[in-house]
Amino acid sequence: MTVKSDPVLLDSINYLIPDHAGRVVVAGSHGGLYCAFKCLSCRVRGVILNDAGVGRDAAGIASLAACEPHRLPAAMVDFRSARIGDCRDIVERGLISACNATAHALGVRLGMACRQAAAVLERGAPGFQPVQAQHEHRHEVSFGELTEAVVCLDSASLIQPGDAGRVVVTGSHGGLIGGNPAKAANVAARFLAFNDAGFGMDDAGAGRLVPLADRGVAAVVVDCASARIGDGLSTLHDGIISRANHVAGDEGFREGEKLERCLRRYLCQGIQPGGTP
Repeated sequence: MTVKSDPVLLDSINYLIPDHAGRVVVAGSHGGLYCAFKCLSCRVRGVILNDAGVGRDAAGIASLAACEPHRLPAAMVDFRSARIGDCRDIVERGLISACNATAHALGVRLGMACRQAAAVLERGAPGFQPVQAQHEHRHEVSFGELTEAVVCLDSASLIQPGDAGRVVVTGSHGGLIGGNPAKAANVAARFLAFNDAGFGMDDAGAGRLVPLADRGVAAVVVDCASARIGDGLSTLHDGIISRANHVAGDEGFREGEKLERCLRRYLCQGIQPGGTP
């Protein structure tokens, strides 16, 4: 008789390790391609993620198709049903909004409770094929007329100590990891941008903004429909600001404006922390 086990709960897919092989994983992350790569590399039995509002080019659920050739069952919870970045909330309140064919064949259905879906995924028997490596990228983007480069990252996990005091644009969702304000950012950047992941349950997709303002850091989120989540360059070049904290607002960042345009203006003015030219 198969012994059922509780799913592995991870606030971020970056916490996934090879020891989780053979387990069903519920993670607070969006369902982008890199998440699929992590799950395939660690050979999990099944995975449930947050659909992050689905967003531009359906980037928030891209891992569904990526898992299918490996018969790895994958499903998403509706961003409106549970807080992104908070795996415990996802497993308690999340409702399935999408799944791949493998998960559907096992019995996962739209509207199903996350915990029930996780139990269904225990029946999974992936047939892993060689995986093409997926990398999260770090770019230094310079605007021709400006000397200061923008740090552009696919994930906020790539922020380095040397990024303190710099302008940093990420492809990450704007939710608090595990609901912890201390994890809004691990480095005191001068400016930070994230994807709003559709805002969702309890306005979670903008959860980092207030804690960052409390530290004096300007921060914004961009509309998930305007930029591909998990793609820092798309945040920079395509993103339209959907919300700014009061520090960013004082420095000229406005809802409805293109992020790139605002950053050009901000850097041209030479604004330093605190808004002083």
